[in-house]
Amino acid sequence: MKFLRNTLDKIKPNFEKGGKLHFLHSTFDAIETFMFVPNHTTKRGAHIRDGIDLKRTMFTVVIALVPALLFGMWNVGELHYAAQNIDSTLIQNLLYGAMKVVPIIAVSYLTGLGIEFAFCQVNGHPVNEGFLVSGMLIPLIVPADIPLWMVIVATAFAVIIGKEVFGGTGMNILNPALTARVFLYIAYPVEMAGDIWVSGIKEGIVDASSGATYLGDLGVGKVVNVDVYNAFMGFMPGSIGETSTLMCLIGAVILIASGIGSWRIMLATVIGALGMGLILNAVGGNPYYDLPAYQHLIIGGFAFGAVFMATDPVSAAHTQRGKWIYGILIGVLTVLIRVFNPAYPEGIMFAILFMNVMAPLVDNYVVKANIKRRLNRVKA
Repeated sequence: MKFLRNTLDKIKPNFEKGGKLHFLHSTFDAIETFMFVPNHTTKRGAHIRDGIDLKRTMFTVVIALVPALLFGMWNVGELHYAAQNIDSTLIQNLLYGAMKVVPIIAVSYLTGLGIEFAFCQVNGHPVNEGFLVSGMLIPLIVPADIPLWMVIVATAFAVIIGKEVFGGTGMNILNPALTARVFLYIAYPVEMAGDIWVSGIKEGIVDASSGATYLGDLGVGKVVNVDVYNAFMGFMPGSIGETSTLMCLIGAVILIASGIGSWRIMLATVIGALGMGLILNAVGGNPYYDLPAYQHLIIGGFAFGAVFMATDPVSAAHTQRGKWIYGILIGVLTVLIRVFNPAYPEGIMFAILFMNVMAPLVDNYVVKANIKRRLNRVKA
């Protein structure tokens, strides 16, 4: 590491003001701070020095995503071979899954980071690290057989429209990964909605492990019998990283233990979905109303959205009470969208994006209520 540090120090003057490569200062700074903790300090005012910076935070989230990623790769391979009635080993499943998933991850990072680097170079801004997480989230919320050009288009849309137009990392009001997902869902519904095909096999499937997802069947009014064990473990078709509730819970433990993910938002989202599900169970009348409330938590991308999307520290609510309100409304809206608008059976993404927009308003009312309560206390 000392050799690397000395090498960077030796070439650094070329990228500073007056150097031959000054126009690439943002790129060099991104590479340097990626490998070493930056030595930047504030020049005035109070400041706090902490061992956790944005890069370390983003890396922790990526680590929390690893269980869902590995399981997703295994599941892609398992379903591929099972649909052909071929016995496969763990290694075979992982290798096939990696063959399908790794290119999607590579395309996501190359596209997103390329655009972010370009914006920073043009504007002379330092390169932020927000896309370290978004670049992993986008591949995990798409089907394994999605064309790579669609990933490129969706990632570009998410970075430019979802982040850069607002000022970049920390300024966006929408979750960038969900922005990419909704773009794909609306622009290319055949590839994203309804039937999620088993990787590599799109015709003549007779194996029960493939075909429409539970949400796809419910969306067209079919009665479904959810296999709770398989749904919780994730042994079913779906987007790469979203099928396993168990893997999402492991990620949640990592995020909560590290203090990065808000347990209030996660728990509130679950409470909101369960509460709305129970109300609909009491009403009854169609397959979606009659679906046991707890099953909303283990089908579709609910768990993944509640753990990794709703808790985005930039686009979520920031006040303590606001987090409870924000999460509960996400859960309620998820179930309502699923039930009342079957054209969009995966309600969690629309619910989170809507609440991303409403989060500042929620925080505003919470702060005003706190001020009013304290003023009343002073007057008393």
